[in-house]
Amino acid sequence: MNFAGRILKAFGWSVSITVPDYPKCIICVAPHTSNWDFILGELAIRSVGRKAGFLMKSSWFFFPLGCLFRAIGGIPVERKNKRISLVEAIVDKFRREPKLTLAITPEGTRKRVENWHTGFLRIANEAAVPIALGVLDFSNKNIMVNDIFIPTGDIGNDMLAIKTFYRPYCGKYPEKFTTGLD
Repeated sequence: MNFAGRILKAFGWSVSITVPDYPKCIICVAPHTSNWDFILGELAIRSVGRKAGFLMKSSWFFFPLGCLFRAIGGIPVERKNKRISLVEAIVDKFRREPKLTLAITPEGTRKRVENWHTGFLRIANEAAVPIALGVLDFSNKNIMVNDIFIPTGDIGNDMLAIKTFYRPYCGKYPEKFTTGLD
């Protein structure tokens, strides 16, 4: 067991990551209710010897944190910049890179939101990459990436299927998580 795995085990967390190590993949991560989600996710993926980039709002990329986040795969997202399509930029990145795994939280925030962002579905569909469904289940202290979802291009039905998958899980702050299917 590596250092990341030992840290998680010491704090009572278990990790189950059984999806193949695809050369290109999006990891959809939910519930996302706390900054701890990032730390736990990073430790979990590294505990199995893998790495994943991630999207994070640009205000977190100040010195010296920005250097650290970029070094471990962080991509700053400028939320107010409507001139540049984030979906198109990430699809282009998938097309250029020979190997790219990117963790994305569809909620896009740690606050309670019923309308999840659809960008990860559009990126996966346009870049023809699978979506691994990553779960941070605080009720059982279990981090799982065991299921794959292949987008159909029907955003509404795809989102319904993904929200249905995540419905039984619990974030650090349960009141901040909803699939809107309740």
